[in-house]
Amino acid sequence: LLLLLLLPAPGAAERRRLACATCRGLVERFNQGLADTAKKNFGGGNTAWEEKTLSKYESSEIRLVEIIENLCDSSNFECNNMVEEHEEQIEKWWFKLKKKYPDLFKWFCIETIEVCCPPGTYGPDCLACRGGSERPCHGNGHCDGDGTRSGDGSCSCKKEYTGEFCLDCSDGYFSTLKNETHSVCTACHAACKTCTGSSNKDCQDCKEGWVKNEEAACVDIDECDGSPCKDDQYCLNTDGSFSCKACDASCVGCTGEGSDKCKTCASGFIKEDEKCTDINECTLPEKVCTRENEDCVNTKGSYKCVCSEGFEEKDGTCIPIVKTGK
Repeated sequence: LLLLLLLPAPGAAERRRLACATCRGLVERFNQGLADTAKKNFGGGNTAWEEKTLSKYESSEIRLVEIIENLCDSSNFECNNMVEEHEEQIEKWWFKLKKKYPDLFKWFCIETIEVCCPPGTYGPDCLACRGGSERPCHGNGHCDGDGTRSGDGSCSCKKEYTGEFCLDCSDGYFSTLKNETHSVCTACHAACKTCTGSSNKDCQDCKEGWVKNEEAACVDIDECDGSPCKDDQYCLNTDGSFSCKACDASCVGCTGEGSDKCKTCASGFIKEDEKCTDINECTLPEKVCTRENEDCVNTKGSYKCVCSEGFEEKDGTCIPIVKTGK
């Protein structure tokens, strides 16, 4: 409760959105309740007498009470409050108006307690969204407040579209169809920032990383010509950009991926068959591990000296491992 008191109160517009969402959820639960109770009856034993005396379960007060009891979760204050406040209207619809107004959402949420609007309309007076209530935002965006008593009817366009009514094409898209009611925007070629068609020759402006050639087509700039990477990296050109990749460990400088693209071999490697390959220091004529009872172990680009099996290092020498008896 304390947390609820400390939370900022929602604004009027947000309260109106919430009221519509609550009513919509309430009606959905009501319809689910109808489905769940569709095959029930009073179950009191003498069903024929019950149907004759108490009316059919289908339109009975007992069924209505069962449905209403399950409309809201116990923690949903807004829903419980709405049911409590408008229970008489729900009962009136159930007993007197259900056949005339079968759409509970329309009768209850839109026309009776007036917390929602018909699709394609918004605000306290349910005005038509921009672009018209039939196709709000011309089908290319979302109308603010659509179906609620809130919002201002303005359009939030999909990424392909822009403008007050979502009829214009955003940068990177061009128009393939446009009239008073419809607009279709299609993606430009990857090279174009703006365009009039689908190819790289239809670019009005090139994207960054692209430049117009002598045929006025936007083509990729090869940034690798300028050697933009570090000494231990090679440049990989991509459409509209580039990336710097690490050279192979066997290289000092390189022109591409792998040990065959080294400019110079790193220490511990030697050029063989156009590749920088590891030198096995352990097979060199001159021994590199000179202590007694010591073995040489080759590693990539180097080697290490370790005590032979049965020996351990102590004070810089390899001594026999002493096995203690039981």
